[in-house]
Amino acid sequence: MRPDYITEQSLNDFIDRALNEDIRDGDHSSLASIPSGAKNSAYLLMKASGVIAGMELAEIIFRKLDPDMEIVAAVTDGTSVKEGDIILKLHGNSRAILSAERLVLNCMQRMSGIATYTRYLNSLIADSNTRLLDTRKTTPNFRMMEKWAVVIGGGVNHRYGLFDMIMLKDNHIDFAGGIPNAVSATVDYLVRTGKDLKIEVETRNLDEVQQALDTEKVDRIMLDNMSPEEMTRAVELIAGRSETEASGGITESTIQAASSSGVDYISVGALTHSVKSLDISLKAE
Repeated sequence: MRPDYITEQSLNDFIDRALNEDIRDGDHSSLASIPSGAKNSAYLLMKASGVIAGMELAEIIFRKLDPDMEIVAAVTDGTSVKEGDIILKLHGNSRAILSAERLVLNCMQRMSGIATYTRYLNSLIADSNTRLLDTRKTTPNFRMMEKWAVVIGGGVNHRYGLFDMIMLKDNHIDFAGGIPNAVSATVDYLVRTGKDLKIEVETRNLDEVQQALDTEKVDRIMLDNMSPEEMTRAVELIAGRSETEASGGITESTIQAASSSGVDYISVGALTHSVKSLDISLKAE
């Protein structure tokens, strides 16, 4: 369940930075109180119900600090778990377990919260052909894990960053002097640089939708902050000539109405910027 951006190098770089942030010149609490060769057992306990994410990452973190750590996972990423479940058992160097504990829990709790909410929103539009997207509204330096969690929860990653897709939002359009100017300049840029990137344009009304269509160069049209009725008319106007994406403050109470308009995608920033972490604890045996 690893997206392309989850590589051994990217994982190692992330873990190294995170451990350095936390440990620096030593986990002095563990160094002071635990003998260097001590070994113990511990387990991860669910203190809430939801969709688990970060199991694969947790094993990598533990083994980063103790390559000989014995780990037995009871579930895999994407599994629905309930409060009281023991999801992982481990036995190894006591200092390594304690030094890895907070990083493992910080990652798993947030990733599991994202996966849980993604699964829930997906269930609300399960009867439609609309697919749920995340956004770039992520935590700096934690985007990789948050977007991975969306995939684990059954969602679809939008562009990963500014580099892998052209998205002409309202400010781009206003600065460029309108949709035709923005799209024309973008096409020239792609030709000049030899880059093969899809173009998405944000629209705020049906007139802007028509302008985007008239360029005949737009791969996806975003329908921003439109009512379900406006989105339905926009989808009818577009008539399959471009992909469609509903965006702008869509919540669990409005997502079904948005999907009923017939859009291809719905993007929800709250998947990553407002989610509640799922409570997990590490307990010594």
